[in-house]
Amino acid sequence: MYGTRGAGSRTSAMVLGAALLIAGCSSSGDDDPEGSAGAKITQQPKESDPFWVNPDGNAAQQVAEYEKAGKDTDAEQIRKIAEQPTGQWIGTEKPEEEARGFTEAADAAGRTALLVLYNIPHRDCGNYSQGGAADGNAYRSWIDGVAAGIGDRPATVILEPDAVLHLVDGCTQDEFHEERYDLLQGAITKLKSLKNTKVYLDAGNAGWGHPDQIFEPLKWAGVDKADGFSVNVSNFYSTEDSIAYGKQLSAKVGDKHFVIDTSRNGNGPYTGGKADERWCNPPGRALGETPTTKTADPLVDAYVWVKRPGESDGECKGGPKAGEWWSEYALNLAKASK
Repeated sequence: MYGTRGAGSRTSAMVLGAALLIAGCSSSGDDDPEGSAGAKITQQPKESDPFWVNPDGNAAQQVAEYEKAGKDTDAEQIRKIAEQPTGQWIGTEKPEEEARGFTEAADAAGRTALLVLYNIPHRDCGNYSQGGAADGNAYRSWIDGVAAGIGDRPATVILEPDAVLHLVDGCTQDEFHEERYDLLQGAITKLKSLKNTKVYLDAGNAGWGHPDQIFEPLKWAGVDKADGFSVNVSNFYSTEDSIAYGKQLSAKVGDKHFVIDTSRNGNGPYTGGKADERWCNPPGRALGETPTTKTADPLVDAYVWVKRPGESDGECKGGPKAGEWWSEYALNLAKASK
């Protein structure tokens, strides 16, 4: 890999799905903390941050655990994460159930669900987050399930982190390229047929290469039919650098808008250790700008927390499996942030 990221922020969505069906009924207003893992998590102001805060996410559960143990200082640090909307990564087994649970809970709270779809066949080239759908037909069925679960409810979808990037950087074998482009085009078409769904196709980050290398592949993958693209997913490049990269790329793909993952970019990228492992659980990082649609550039639709801060990039630097909650790392992120 090219130090891009350990694209595996796989969520525990399968576990949370059932709970969110309950949460959707119990967190319908900004100030109703019922069903919030005991942490009293509420929504952010809709005018600046329309995305849904999951009151039962890993961070909220950690806040409740710390408070129960009398660790109030640690609880307040993790609350910095728990009170912000983060991406809900749809699992592989029950896409319709999970998408419905998340979007129903968000809709009941008057917010928009931020969903991450990460199930492309041959995902992550056999690295920490390897896996994905068994084949093209399985992926199409999975996308159909997600779409059925979303229905007419509002949703913003980040589509397949690294899927296009790995076609460009040599990570994904040539024999899978044609199918992947077809699958991404089909996913965009299906999701954009929904009444209130926005789709942002992932487009890498400011540190992997140059927009000239990826703009045509993005077109082949159907970015023209999407609302735009996403940058810096699960990575650490500064918002300033991400805006510069996104604007260069936008100019080559019809002035498409984009969103930036600011979840962990408060201190920028890690520059120590082995270059090809800097993306994986790097030390000394910090939370970035909180999610908002009020950004520094008109081409940037939102700052979003696609990666859920505190969840591991993979089994490196002492971390658990990709996507698993790591309280120690979460605390360090929060303590290092302003």
